[in-house]
Amino acid sequence: MIGLAAELSAIAAAAFAAEGYSESLGQVVASDRPDLAQFQCNGALPAAKIAKTNPRLIAEKIASRLRENSVFAKVEVAGPGFININVADEVLAARGAVLAADGRLGAPEIGRGKTVIIDFGGPNVAKPMHVGHLRSSIIGDCLQRLFRADGWKVVSDVHLGDWGLQMGQLITEIKARGTAPLYFDADYGGPYPELSPVTMEDLEEFYPAASAACKTDPKRLEEARLATAELQAGRPGYRALWQHFVNVSEQGLTREFASLGVRFDEWKGEASADPFIAPMIEKLKTKGLAEMSEGALVVPVAEEGDKKEIPPLLLVKSDGAVLYGTTDLATIVSRIEAHNPDLILYVVDQRQHSHFEQVFRAARKAGLAGRATLEHAGFGTMNGLDGKPFKTRAGGVMKLYDLIAMATEEAAKRLNEAGLAADYPEEERAAIARMVGVSAIKFADLSNHRTSDYIFDLSRFTRFEGKTGPYLQYAAVRIQSILRKATSEGFASAPPVVFSPEERRLLLQILALPEAMETAETKRAPNVLCDYVFALAQEFSRFYSEHHILSEKNSGLQAARLGMCELTLKAIGRVLGILGIDIPARM
Repeated sequence: MIGLAAELSAIAAAAFAAEGYSESLGQVVASDRPDLAQFQCNGALPAAKIAKTNPRLIAEKIASRLRENSVFAKVEVAGPGFININVADEVLAARGAVLAADGRLGAPEIGRGKTVIIDFGGPNVAKPMHVGHLRSSIIGDCLQRLFRADGWKVVSDVHLGDWGLQMGQLITEIKARGTAPLYFDADYGGPYPELSPVTMEDLEEFYPAASAACKTDPKRLEEARLATAELQAGRPGYRALWQHFVNVSEQGLTREFASLGVRFDEWKGEASADPFIAPMIEKLKTKGLAEMSEGALVVPVAEEGDKKEIPPLLLVKSDGAVLYGTTDLATIVSRIEAHNPDLILYVVDQRQHSHFEQVFRAARKAGLAGRATLEHAGFGTMNGLDGKPFKTRAGGVMKLYDLIAMATEEAAKRLNEAGLAADYPEEERAAIARMVGVSAIKFADLSNHRTSDYIFDLSRFTRFEGKTGPYLQYAAVRIQSILRKATSEGFASAPPVVFSPEERRLLLQILALPEAMETAETKRAPNVLCDYVFALAQEFSRFYSEHHILSEKNSGLQAARLGMCELTLKAIGRVLGILGIDIPARM
């Protein structure tokens, strides 16, 4: 289903073409002065520059053609040549009926027939998830939901950190502790036990100890580097230990991601690219793209016209170990082979942009990316009230589990203050508090532009007033309550109609959903959807305060208003679903 603004643009484009101008000048957008008009078209101004004439003369000609179309209730020329447009109420109502009958609610099918791989999450094996993983998880999950809604075939990959120095550090820590001597016996080739010699709790203790030891003891650091190289070279005992690390960590991480409602299609890591590394390096050498530099193998990626220095991509260190750039490059090769995607999107901290620029350049230079566009969708940092990266009160990194527990506790307080869910069973009340807490975290993150830093203020985020996730949940719950009562009293619904300014504004906002989804996808900007759904909830609030619904005596008008409620709820539910926010059945 084409969006309303797109439909109007097509009509305006035809009018410009009929006057001998480019159809591209006919773009119609929501008016930045809604007090004057619903939509506007500014194409007459650039057309006048091309034709070297008065823009109002062109605008009047275009407006005259548009007035011939019954879609428009008003077409006026304002200022130097702006065309202000209102759509007829019956057209809005008709489109509302079509939207209500569309199971996809007008979602644009811009991804139909295309495949995207979304790389996000990125936690390290053997480490618990913490707030540093929050933005990648929340933004990445929102984008995978959005791309699916817009018709793409999506493959989401957690891309675990499971192949770097931390693995060598863990291996040497276990060796130093004598925890699993069998795995260090060079004469033993397996099979190794299926039961892991370490738990997730062990790994959470071992890794900090190993990291600290390597920082203070050069000998331990060298041992860890050697163990990393031997692991990557295929030493059986080390590979067996590594597999235990991965299995144990994956179980814990699955639970952690599930607490945020995040799912992945693939649970792969850097190690999954290992089989592709050797042939890839050989290909780079054959093409003359890889060269030795100070004992290491690199790919120069600097290009003419660079305004800053772009270092070469380091493939293999002098000790034979590979780095993140190597595995990232080989991962591209594996993804092209497995999925032949149109787009590979990396939802990773903006501070990694230079790294991805190196990798993408190397991939394109070597022809490794196939038809795929490689794109880094970076994001800013989540900061505490002091403006610095968010920490615990003790100054440490907060675990994700603790953050969700803190948000749930704050949400429970807000429910108490608002007198909501007071007489519900304890289990249901706790579930609602958790939904509200997670909603507060997610909406606070997604409502900020992806590349912006933001201040994490849980007290503000959990309020049921203002631009918050809980406010939107409550708005949806209120509509659900109206519709449940209408059903229990035997009231029927009908397609919405437009008889008032409040109904008109509400329906216009609902009909803007396809454009909001398309813009959010194109810009990789979930905040567009947050702005949209908040404005929608506000318009519904105005509609609700000005109109009788259940108490309306005119059955036809009551049915139409119930239909408006149903359509609003569908739109709010659609957007909150893309944002990864659950709506409680009641509050």
